[in-house]
Amino acid sequence: MAKIGNTSAVPPHPAGSAHRGSTVKNPELVKRFNWTIAAIGVHLEELRYFWAKTLGISGPQWMILMALSDMDKGDGVPVNVVSKKLHVDSSFVTTQSKLLEKKGFLRRKTSTEDARIVQMSLTDKTYKHLAALASQQETLSEFIFAELDNGELEDLTDKLNALQNKLEKACMKVAMDI
Repeated sequence: MAKIGNTSAVPPHPAGSAHRGSTVKNPELVKRFNWTIAAIGVHLEELRYFWAKTLGISGPQWMILMALSDMDKGDGVPVNVVSKKLHVDSSFVTTQSKLLEKKGFLRRKTSTEDARIVQMSLTDKTYKHLAALASQQETLSEFIFAELDNGELEDLTDKLNALQNKLEKACMKVAMDI
């Protein structure tokens, strides 16, 4: 279970202050939003660990498999590409992928063009495991997203992606200001 610390990523503006001409957001609403996003993150992590447990692997290892499943178009996916998608260090993906390789879940192959690059791909064993879980996952997704049609889900996803980009920039800004 993830530990939740201070989730107020954006401190509320003092009452009556202006921020680049935009309307100041209600501080209580911002806090509520932050707590809701934190709770969603915890529940998503619980689901990852549930699916991972069915394969006998860890939650982060599950995420590596999911990234490969999403991104591999037949040539494998470099470690650094997976690490960027998961927002983790390349060394973490390297370590975990070696463990997954030992368990037979993925293949690691050095690139013929550049020996520094390791291409990863899922094994047939993994594709079979994922296919066996597909109907359960689809049923769960239907339950989770039942109240949203495709257009609403797309709009929500677009807004969350925009928020993710803003938060990424905010983190860089805070890091530079420190």
